[in-house]
Parts: sequence; C-alpha cells; structure tokens
Amino acid sequence: MRKIVIAGNWKMYKTQAETQEFLQGFLPHLEETPLGREVILCPPFTDLSILSKSLHGSLIQLGAQNVHWQEYGAYTGEISAPMLTEIGVRFVIVGHSERRQFFCETDATVNLRLKAAQRYGLTPILCVGETKQQRDAQETESLIITQLEKGLVDVDQNNLIIAYEPIWAIGTGDTCEAAEANRIIGLIRSQLSNPNVSIQYGGSVKPNNIDEIMTQPEIDGALVGGASLEAESFARIVNFKSV
Repeated sequence: MRKIVIAGNWKMYKTQAETQEFLQGFLPHLEETPLGREVILCPPFTDLSILSKSLHGSLIQLGAQNVHWQEYGAYTGEISAPMLTEIGVRFVIVGHSERRQFFCETDATVNLRLKAAQRYGLTPILCVGETKQQRDAQETESLIITQLEKGLVDVDQNNLIIAYEPIWAIGTGDTCEAAEANRIIGLIRSQLSNPNVSIQYGGSVKPNNIDEIMTQPEIDGALVGGASLEAESFARIVNFKSV
C-alpha cells in the first residue's frame, strides 16, 4: 500500500530558536491532518536534537538531509547513520540535486549512502531529476533511468521513498506541470521491482499548487523546500485538499 508522504527539506535554514518558533505555529495545524498522511521534517543537523525532543506524541517524523556510508571515521563534515538513529531520526534525504551539483555526489556514492541508511534502519528518500539543459536535449527519461539503475543496486525497495525533483523547478518558481510530473513518476515506478514505493514530487511546491499536484494518480506526496520554512505555508501543503 502506497503511503502519502509530505516532507519538508529546510536545507541550510533555521536556528534552534527559529525551529521552536516554527513548531509553535505549525503543530496546532496537525489536528486537521487526515489519518494516513506521513509528515517529515528534515532540518539542518544542529536542529535535529531539539526537534527530536519536541516531536514526541506528534504526527511529525524526523528526517536528516544526508548520511555517510561509514559507521565512523575521518570524514570531516559528514554524519553517520548511528549518530542519526541515536537521536530519533527515521528518514534521510539522499542524492538531492544540490548535493550532486555542489558536493560532487555521484550515483555510486548515492548508492553507498542508501545502503548505509537502510543498514541502520533509516528510510532513505532518494532524489532523482534532470537539469533544464538535459530536459531540452530530451535526455530526461534516459537520465532518470540511469540514476535509478545505478542508485538502487542492492537497495531494499521495501524501505524506500523516491522523490522526483526536476532541477530546473527547484527554487525557481517554475513548477513542472502536474500531468508531466505524473508521467515521469509513472516512468520511475515502471523501473521498480516494488510498485508500492511512495514517489513524491519536488520542485517549487506551494500552497497554491499542492491540490492539483496531489490529484495525479502516480504522485504520493511532496518533498517541499522553501514553502516548508513557514508554518502556515507548510501546514496548507500537509493538509492539501483531496478531490
């Protein structure tokens, strides 16, 4: 059974004080959230502990933005799966386009991170997607199939979420048309051995387009960037209106 999963990726935003302020505004809205929707917050590492302590008894699950493939070692600036699970993290974003673009992430390292996350009981959210140049060159389908083929080697698809994030739509205000996002997510599903993997759309998801996005039959949720930083905005997305 495919779950509806709405995840907020805070990227490099919010101090601990700002996190507390966000929760005060956001948590009351969860009283309106329909049963069966999974809500995940993925803050910077410095906010994980404070969120872990504040979320007990709420509908929100805790996610991280990255994980290393080793349990420990001389990897300055990285964080391991045991460090995350110790403080109650259950999900982790892997292979986000910004990691691929700015930090030399490859399909091979994405695969290592996915397997490490699963080895320690974390559910990874695997991000795939194309640039504007790749889309214009009609390489979208082949690129995403390659990302999946290389990224999912020896990965357990029973403990996995995938997010389709067209890079040209992230933070640009240019959302992929809902029908086109649905088509690509259908393509992704066709490449999987487990058809029940939840597949999200990500890329300029906002309160004014979430309802349309979620009418699409292949789309199982959203990975939300900027619109997850404001309590009212993210609450409207989490509480999208089913048609």
